[in-house]
Amino acid sequence: MQYIQVTFSFTEVQEYQKDLLIDELANIGYNTFEDTSDGFDAFVGLDHYNEQALKEVMAQFEGELKYTYTLAEIAAENWNEEWEKNFEPLIIDDQCYVRATFHQPQPQYKYEIVIDPKMAFGTGHHQTTTMMMQYILSTDVEDQIILDMGCGTGILAILASKRGAKMLTAIDNDDVCYESTLENSALNNITNITALCGGKEVIPNTSFDVILANINRNILLDQISRYDEILKEGGSIFFSGFYESPDLEMITETCKEFGINYVSHKKIGEWVAAHFKK
Repeated sequence: MQYIQVTFSFTEVQEYQKDLLIDELANIGYNTFEDTSDGFDAFVGLDHYNEQALKEVMAQFEGELKYTYTLAEIAAENWNEEWEKNFEPLIIDDQCYVRATFHQPQPQYKYEIVIDPKMAFGTGHHQTTTMMMQYILSTDVEDQIILDMGCGTGILAILASKRGAKMLTAIDNDDVCYESTLENSALNNITNITALCGGKEVIPNTSFDVILANINRNILLDQISRYDEILKEGGSIFFSGFYESPDLEMITETCKEFGINYVSHKKIGEWVAAHFKK
């Protein structure tokens, strides 16, 4: 599969402005971001690249950002080689060790996850993924039925499975993420994850104990009504992929309409993850 790499360079930028731009790019299909010395690279599948959509996003930041960007077409295998050079293992809450296939195991950690992302979002390094993993580590998911929406590499479903979840459904609308979830499940000897490619339309009519949804504000707001249909009474939703203001308030108000109530939230930088209960 071919990808478009957009390299952004900034002369003046605040970290929150970069995060806002990344969020808008995610809304139009960009699913992998890599920091550089003066900005970041954003990646999108060639089939999903839309020049006009990119121009419309950048127009929102006119007068706020001083930047340039360049485009390059890149093969997946070339990106993976570059990723391997820069990927470092990650430790979450001194319990979970996330590594690539080319790193040595660390058996002193209770949970070890092997991830080969192949352009799929979700190595644990992004703040949103880290916070979602922290929620999973602190929540009793033993014998529970779990939905992972926007699963990326499948890392959240894999961790929940290792924590004793009974059955998991992992969904992403990107076929690369779908394939990545299957491969990473096999790498971790996980057999109770069903991966599906699509959006809310492919969510099965199952009663879920827990929903994990690390996507972005607009998609979450659109999907909350569907989550209400499949979430058991007393069930939990863990959201991430958005900011504290105004996103958290908007999501909280929409959830209230369906009897899904705010419990708590975490924040790393400008990013937020939140727990809601039905």
